[in-house]
Amino acid sequence: MRTFKNLFSGKKKIAGLDIGSSSLKLIEIGEGSEGYTLNNYSQIPLPRGVISDGHLVQPGVLIDRLKHLLKQSRCSTKNVVTSLSGYSVIVKKIGFPSMDEASLRDLISDEVEKYLPFGDMKEVNFDFQILGGSDVNPGQMDVLLVASKKEVIESYVNAVRKAGLEVAIVDVDSFALETMYEENYDFALDDVVILVNIGASMTNINVLKAGGSIFTRDFSMGGYTVTENLQEKLKVSFEEAERLKLEAAKGNGQPDDNLREDLINCAEPLLLEVERSVDYFKSTYPGKYIKQVLLCGGGAKLVGLDRALTERLNIDAEIVNPFKKISYDRKVFGPADIEQIGPQAAVGVGLALRRIGDK
Repeated sequence: MRTFKNLFSGKKKIAGLDIGSSSLKLIEIGEGSEGYTLNNYSQIPLPRGVISDGHLVQPGVLIDRLKHLLKQSRCSTKNVVTSLSGYSVIVKKIGFPSMDEASLRDLISDEVEKYLPFGDMKEVNFDFQILGGSDVNPGQMDVLLVASKKEVIESYVNAVRKAGLEVAIVDVDSFALETMYEENYDFALDDVVILVNIGASMTNINVLKAGGSIFTRDFSMGGYTVTENLQEKLKVSFEEAERLKLEAAKGNGQPDDNLREDLINCAEPLLLEVERSVDYFKSTYPGKYIKQVLLCGGGAKLVGLDRALTERLNIDAEIVNPFKKISYDRKVFGPADIEQIGPQAAVGVGLALRRIGDK
């Protein structure tokens, strides 16, 4: 299930490059006889405004930061898998009459304006996955359609190339999280799990059944939403509010009860939007039992967020562990390191697990 398949062929040894709106992560995962092992993880901050709503606004700054990341990480390969997210990519589940893959591709190409808000297919890269027969409409099949403008893809690919790396595959954040989930978690065919990926400026809701996406939604709130609300409440600078939030998340001394309460109160708009998304899914797919909510992204580490969502949704919510079944080099990483980087490494882990030739 991958949207933008191999842009060009390359060596099998690749790294995952997660380009977020507030940080860059580079991850290498090796594969051996006993499974996967985390060999390398490096992360650096990215200034606000370089990326907005998934679109690259300041390519020069991104190139400079990528060069710094590459130097810091001492990555053993120049071939990377990266991804798109937010409003730069469209993911839709659509019903079609049952047909083979070639016929479906021709149909979508000929009638794309019916399914996607693009007038000229020459400007768009799209792909799809046939999910299987429809549960509600006999004779129809459910299809996951994914598309992005070529100029958006090319802006990221060009920046990565100018930094000295080669893009082997362009994926989508939500699909990378599926890959991470499938590798680390056991699930039954009827299990429904919600992945909530809270980035700095965007949040993605991805509902999985048997490990595959059946519902997805993005909205423009994230960790910065909490920071801005805390800034206003405490009458401090954005930088100071961000520092307080991150220090609390790192566990450097237990945050006092007032700060803990302030942080959760400042997350209210985010919590409300997650709740609305879950309620909408429930109304669209009545009768689906939701087993669990897994929180991903840097925003997942907000103190008390997992407990607040558990109480609010009446569903068990916990922080994702992308290394649940992936070992790590104990000469390089300690258990505390793995716990700290876990939620924000989730997308990068999914990207690093990709291999040339994957669909």
